[in-house]
Amino acid sequence: MSRQSMQKGINLVGAALLCAVATVASAADAALERAAQAMGANGLKSLRYSGDGVGYTFGQAYKPGLAWPKIAVRSFVRTVNYETGSMRDEVVYQRAEALGGGGYPHAAPQRDDRYVSGGFAWNVVGNVPTAGPRFVADRVHQLWITPQGVIMAALKNNATVHTETRDGKTMSIASFTEPGRFTAIVFIGPNGFVDRIESRFPDPVLGDTRVVTTYSDYRGFGNVNFPSRITQAQGGFPILDLTVREVQANAPADIPLPDAVKSATERVAVDRVADGVWFLGGGSHNSVAIEMKDYMILVETPLNDARSLAVIAETKKLAPGKPIRYVINSHVHFDHSGGLRAAVAEGAVIVTHSQNKAYYEKAFANANTIDPDALAKSGRKPKFITVDDKYTIKDGTRTVELYHVADSHHSDNFLMVFLPKERLLIEADSFTPPPPNTAPPAQPNPLHANLVDNLGLRNLPVDRILPLHGRVVPSSELYAAVGQAPPK
Repeated sequence: MSRQSMQKGINLVGAALLCAVATVASAADAALERAAQAMGANGLKSLRYSGDGVGYTFGQAYKPGLAWPKIAVRSFVRTVNYETGSMRDEVVYQRAEALGGGGYPHAAPQRDDRYVSGGFAWNVVGNVPTAGPRFVADRVHQLWITPQGVIMAALKNNATVHTETRDGKTMSIASFTEPGRFTAIVFIGPNGFVDRIESRFPDPVLGDTRVVTTYSDYRGFGNVNFPSRITQAQGGFPILDLTVREVQANAPADIPLPDAVKSATERVAVDRVADGVWFLGGGSHNSVAIEMKDYMILVETPLNDARSLAVIAETKKLAPGKPIRYVINSHVHFDHSGGLRAAVAEGAVIVTHSQNKAYYEKAFANANTIDPDALAKSGRKPKFITVDDKYTIKDGTRTVELYHVADSHHSDNFLMVFLPKERLLIEADSFTPPPPNTAPPAQPNPLHANLVDNLGLRNLPVDRILPLHGRVVPSSELYAAVGQAPPK
């Protein structure tokens, strides 16, 4: 064969391959366009839907490995602006079971107002916006896995589409990645409606976290078809079962980004509370740095890499040259353990309740490929010291005692930290001090009473409390909250 003939053959093969690729892309676009047409996504700029049902507080299990605690969703309103990539959730919750975290009251419903816009997330309480960087990944993910939103995202991200027969139905299955945010596999029924989405987003504790969302019982709402039932599981357990009552296409959806959120940074406020003991505040969650003879102990690495890396950096400044040897973890709830991956990357040994070790080992072994964190980049493996009832760290200059907080309904794996020489107590969630001069509640908070019982059980003479939420207070404020005089 002549060189000219060979080149001609290569060109023909190349043209055929390009044609095949174009045909596949065209078929994928056609399947997604059919779905967009069927559900009314074309020309859709915004969407608002509302309903009620059952929810669950992700990351707040009573014991590691149990299902997330159940809550009643009295009202749920989601407003999505697809043009600006913004979303607002207005939710009224009420606790539906006694055990586990989440902070929701038993007696009266609580309203949460949650936002995301682009790369910013925030909550609003009393008209005051508070930045919530750790919520960005999931809220962006939730925005773009709405039934119409996921078709828009699939088209934008050049999804691949193939067909499969499942339960006697021919399904179009679209796969795509929103870079740095999430991955999704979208199951589209023969009617063009989105039936199911299997997605993953990066969580500070679990790494790449699997989410399964199902949409069923579609109904016509004006120009859109929308499911009247939405269920979702996250991290292996249910988080939502919502009955949709109303849907409005192209609803008003102006969601401005507050300047305070846009300009927010991680701020670590340092307060020296005793010789070699620093209270690290400045955010929603606190930490405590304790200086030992040759090393540092850090109590709590909360929220996510951003917060905990800032706390770790500040701790290093307090005692230059002393490594952070131990990080004490108060309990497994994700807002208090979200920075443990950063601690492992730092080379610190995690000191935690014995119930948590296997759970953390499994979680930290899970890849974080969507948005690699400090642990993923470090390649380090976690090391643990576990505590059952009591554990003591001492080096001849200082003693640090760790105790299990027994019989709390918030968490079964609570640890509190006591410094006997300084008579300081470090605790999370058992007592969050109210604003100064707040009158004691008519009915004592069971968590406060439980902490008082545990201090009495251990016979701990506490002068001041360093809470991992809120301000440093004298122990008398805890006892006043439960209507008792401090022990003498």
